[in-house]
Amino acid sequence: MFVSTVIATIGRSSLTRSVESVLSQGLAPADFEVIVVNDSGCPLSSAGWQNSGQVRVLDTLRRERCVARNTGAATARGTYLHFLDDDDWMLPGGMNELRKVAVAGSAAWIYGTSRLVDRDERLLVEHNIGAIGNAFIQVMAGEWLPLQSSLIRADNFFEAGGFDLRLTVCQDKDICRRVALRGDLASTRAAVVCILRDRGRSTTAYDRATAYSIWSRDNVLCENGAFSRMWSSANSPYWRGRFVRAYLTCAFWSLRRGRVIHALNRGTEAAAGFIRSAADLISPAFWSALVRPHTRINVF
Repeated sequence: MFVSTVIATIGRSSLTRSVESVLSQGLAPADFEVIVVNDSGCPLSSAGWQNSGQVRVLDTLRRERCVARNTGAATARGTYLHFLDDDDWMLPGGMNELRKVAVAGSAAWIYGTSRLVDRDERLLVEHNIGAIGNAFIQVMAGEWLPLQSSLIRADNFFEAGGFDLRLTVCQDKDICRRVALRGDLASTRAAVVCILRDRGRSTTAYDRATAYSIWSRDNVLCENGAFSRMWSSANSPYWRGRFVRAYLTCAFWSLRRGRVIHALNRGTEAAAGFIRSAADLISPAFWSALVRPHTRINVF
C-alpha cells in the first residue's frame, strides 16, 4: 500500500470534508487507506464516508493529538504516512503530485505547497520552503513543513520515535527535525492541501511555542550524528551562522534552567562550529544569522 492518511479528530463538522477530500484523490483502493482517530470521547456523527471500505475509525478517548496520531500510525499499512487535521482538506490531484515525487526517489519526507486560508476560505499565503536533500539546518532553525502537505516514510517515522507525547505544541516541527536527521527531503511546487488558519479558535497552545521549540531542538541535538548532519547541511555563511546560533540558544536555555554541565557542552559545540566557520567571519550574512532570529513567512 502506498499511503495511509491519519486524521485525528475531535468531532468537528469539517471532518467529512477532510475525509472525502482524501477519498476523492483518484488513487486505486489498494493504494491507500484513511484512518480516522476519534479523540473526542463521544461517538462521531453519522456520515456517508463511514460506509467506505477505505476508512477505519479508531477511538483514543481524549488523549490529545500526539497519542491519536501515533495510534493511527501504529495500525497503518502504507509505505508513507500522511497526517491531515479534521478542518483541513486535500486539493484535487494533490496526492498524485506527492506520489510522483515519492516514486522518483527515496526521500524520508516529501512535501508540496500548502494553501493557508482563513475561516471564509480566502487565501492568506501559499507556503513552500523550497528545501530539498539534507535540509536539517533549515528545519532546526524553525522552518515549517506542514504535516498536512507532507508524506513521511513510515520506517523513518518509527525510527524517529513518532510524535513526542511530552509536547503539547510544535509536535510537527519536532517530528520533522527528527526525521530530517535521518533522511532527506523532496518537494513539489504543486499546491496539494488547504490548511485553515484561525488562531482565535485553534486548540493549539501557541504561547508555549517558543519554549517547546527550543526544548525540542535541544533534545534533537542530543541524538547521535546531529552535529555532523547539521554541519553538512549548513551550505552557506548564513546557515553556518544559524548552526552556531542553534547551539548557543540551547546553551543559554540550559544555563537558565540550572543545567550547567549541559550548557557547557552546548557552548563547546557552538565554539567548534564557530571555529569551523572561520572563513565566514567576514560575511555579514553569517553575523546576521548568528545574532538575529531566523526570518520566516508569518503563516501563524
